[in-house]
Amino acid sequence: MAILDGLKVKLFSLSANKKLAEEISEYSGIPLSKIDLSRFADGEIGVDLAETVRGHHVFLVQPTHEPVNENIMELLITIDAMKRASAKTINLLMPYYGYSRQDRKSKSRQPISAKLVANLIETAGATRVLAMDLHAGQIQGFFDIPIDNFRAMPILVEYFKNKNFEDEIVIVSPDHGGAVRARNMGESMGAPIAIIDKRRPQPNVAEIMGIVGDVEGKVAIIVDDIIDTAGTITAAAQALMDKGAKKVYACCTHPIFSPPAIDRINASVLEEVVCTNTIQLPDHKKSPKIVQLSVAKLFAKGVLNIIYDRPLSSLFKYDGFIPN
Repeated sequence: MAILDGLKVKLFSLSANKKLAEEISEYSGIPLSKIDLSRFADGEIGVDLAETVRGHHVFLVQPTHEPVNENIMELLITIDAMKRASAKTINLLMPYYGYSRQDRKSKSRQPISAKLVANLIETAGATRVLAMDLHAGQIQGFFDIPIDNFRAMPILVEYFKNKNFEDEIVIVSPDHGGAVRARNMGESMGAPIAIIDKRRPQPNVAEIMGIVGDVEGKVAIIVDDIIDTAGTITAAAQALMDKGAKKVYACCTHPIFSPPAIDRINASVLEEVVCTNTIQLPDHKKSPKIVQLSVAKLFAKGVLNIIYDRPLSSLFKYDGFIPN
């Protein structure tokens, strides 16, 4: 426990990304509190809070990536335990929001699963959510509790600026929907943008139709929020090289890397795939081409700003530029 600004504060981690939680603890100065997780013989999840949370402002780290349903249930059950143990506030540090790609009905009789997850989190008893680069901005509107959508852009921009590329840079969106994201990064780096014209005949399958913009002789940086099977990114990288790009990098916030992503990345023309640690990568999802940057310091600052009633908007800036 830590006493900050006269408030009793505790930081907990569930099983999805303990390493990130440890880093947040180190940067914030709030020690990790003990929580015991167990599984019954039939797979049911058991939670035991080993410390009191009565009257405490609790911060709970749990992204909801693979195994998505396990991680979500672990989160909901723990929130319920904390609510019943009289925690004063329950603040979720949820860097990756599972089901975020199901944010609307694209066909008749489809669910809006991202909204359902929001309902479950609120019903369980959460009082605030801190997420990062939600796949769709309208997910913030699915909640009736405060939700802060942190941006990985400043971290990614800082990394690429430190490379001091000698050749001109172009920021590339892998589809029309990501043009705003590419424009934001382009403005931060003083670089033009290009857009990959693609179509997706079925989930996780992309066909490159063309490239809008000048990439010849330039270092191309493809930017996206999520890389899943890496089909789009690797096909886009090859298309950029075919159009005369000197080198191609890719970056994203959330490295899901479902099979055969790592094989595709290793076999691709990509120099590097730069991602953050919103999702903890197991050994079989690592590669010499993959660089992971930590978001722990950003979330730690967010936690402290909330505790001290300071604004969070400054954490979204890079050189005075605030992404939309």
